[in-house]
Amino acid sequence: MEYKTILVHVDESTQAAARIDTAARLATEHNAHLIGTALTNVPPRLLLLSGLDPSLPPMQAPLAELRRLADSALDAFEQRAIGLGVLSVERRRMEEEIGLGVSLQARYCDLVVIGRHDAAHPSPGVRADFPEYVLLNSTKPVLVLPPTMQGPSLGQRIVAAWNGSAPASRAIASAIPLMQRARQVDIVVIDARAQGDLHGAMPGADLALYLARHGIRVNVREVDSHIDPGPALLGAAGEAGADLIVMGAYGRSRFREVLLGGATRTLLRTSTLPLWMAH
Repeated sequence: MEYKTILVHVDESTQAAARIDTAARLATEHNAHLIGTALTNVPPRLLLLSGLDPSLPPMQAPLAELRRLADSALDAFEQRAIGLGVLSVERRRMEEEIGLGVSLQARYCDLVVIGRHDAAHPSPGVRADFPEYVLLNSTKPVLVLPPTMQGPSLGQRIVAAWNGSAPASRAIASAIPLMQRARQVDIVVIDARAQGDLHGAMPGADLALYLARHGIRVNVREVDSHIDPGPALLGAAGEAGADLIVMGAYGRSRFREVLLGGATRTLLRTSTLPLWMAH
């Protein structure tokens, strides 16, 4: 696939600049249309109800301020993206809850760029499970940046987690254009021997051959996790000097609770590297 439409979530937080820089670099490299979206976090149905039910507080005063903040974030996005050389830039202000609004817009894009929750400096109105929600509801690859992300550089040394699953396959396939530009790609097969015949006689060999047909040369490594694959994957990424981890996101949404697999939760909470993920 090609990345021709990239969506980036922008707000007034200090982490927004790194998200914009990263999305802008990807847009210029792939000649993509870049959309910056800022959300008021006010669902349209709430606006409708507040106008119909006199017992509910009026929304106009706080909504005006939320719109002003969103427009300010979009001004910064537009100026920064154009300054970084993006040729096709679009700004969108949306009246919607942030997780739902980003997920809905992402369905019409090739990639969505968001930030991980930062407990020390939380973004106003952004829930702690925002990345998980977008991963499980957008249907597209999601690039999750850590709070400590510095500068736009990523994708020179990539570690891809492989366990033979459909989410892992989707994540790796969606990252092929990025891998084709990388200097080094490591396929990390975790606990291959514990998964029976899933990987065949040579774990990772079929995937390496598949990627080779796309012009990607890879190193294949087997790693034993000793129960928890999250730390094992982070350790392998550190040893490889990686600047990006590609992996499948495992889980499902039940009512308002987001349930994710252990490795997904571990990396979303602790990784200092950007995560390229697909569900």
